[in-house]
Amino acid sequence: MTLKRTQFFFAGGGTGGHIYPALAIAEELTRRQPKSESVFFCSSRAVDARVLANTNYEFIPLPAEGFSLNPIKCVRFGAQFLKSYYFVKQILMPIREESVVIGTGGFVSAPVVLAAHSLKIPVYILNVDYVPGKANRQLARFAKTIFTQFAETEAYFPKYRERIVVVGCPLRPEFAAPNAEQARQALGLDADKKVILVTGASSGSLSINQAMLKLLPTLAPFADQWQVVHLTGQVHYEAMKAAAEKAAIGYHIVDYFDAMADLYAASDIIIGRSGAVSAAEYAAAGRASICLPYPYHKDKHQHLNASGLVNAGGAMIVEDVVGNVQQTASALRDALVQLMSDDAFRMRMAVCAKQTARVNAAEKIADMLLR
Repeated sequence: MTLKRTQFFFAGGGTGGHIYPALAIAEELTRRQPKSESVFFCSSRAVDARVLANTNYEFIPLPAEGFSLNPIKCVRFGAQFLKSYYFVKQILMPIREESVVIGTGGFVSAPVVLAAHSLKIPVYILNVDYVPGKANRQLARFAKTIFTQFAETEAYFPKYRERIVVVGCPLRPEFAAPNAEQARQALGLDADKKVILVTGASSGSLSINQAMLKLLPTLAPFADQWQVVHLTGQVHYEAMKAAAEKAAIGYHIVDYFDAMADLYAASDIIIGRSGAVSAAEYAAAGRASICLPYPYHKDKHQHLNASGLVNAGGAMIVEDVVGNVQQTASALRDALVQLMSDDAFRMRMAVCAKQTARVNAAEKIADMLLR
């Protein structure tokens, strides 16, 4: 008789993009199998604790670090990798018959996946980015199944095409029934004004913040009808407070906001990065978005993450020009004014965005994990 797996270990962290999809899966597993346990192996970065501390799930930070060619950092990487590997293996060994490991990418996932593989624990990989990161590419060989958001991602796993299942990006249950009014009340928003949401994802974005500082004074003509909510990130919050006091338009700054489904629902335009999770959330929210892909990725994977939305007519791309904040701000203003000034155009974009949404990824993954 096959034992039912009741211990689910998620491995990934360092950014919200590695954690939020895992949380969506964990919540679906808990809903279906209340006696099961989901545990998160994450990084020691502050963003991981901040996200996971608001949940009911146990999380275990690991000392693992990203690989570096710097000789000193390389030695440290090896030492911390081994320390994490043996620590995880010690946890998993007594319950290996009941366990499943789901790697979600990033340097934290590697020691966990390898420890699980050594104990013959089933391993699954979740890859929500269009272009897989180094960890997922290397760990794919150990995976029973590789879940992806995009069909095109298959090309990056040429040896393991038969293991790939395209499901979309797992989103938390709140996206199925968001409460816009709750977000409006929590942030003290004016009910008679439309909302521009600016977000740099879970950690904030310095360059987007700088572009907004340039852009804000030019939004004064729209102050009677529009207001801005800006998620600055904790690190940049204090530096942005002065701008809030001088802004000629309603300007609400927040360092972090957990109930993002509610906030998207309260918004009319979204400005932000196009990480894999962000792009999926813009679609699920059904809102017109202006994407500023992270400019330092050589593979331009954030451009590719947004390509489906853009091609469907649900999003626009503005380049975040390295070293030229004014150029970024100018292009962003042009796109933003077009959306603010043309309600019909903005609403058509919103409809197009919604049509690309796939909101049942967590359910599909739970189906396979619980077989």
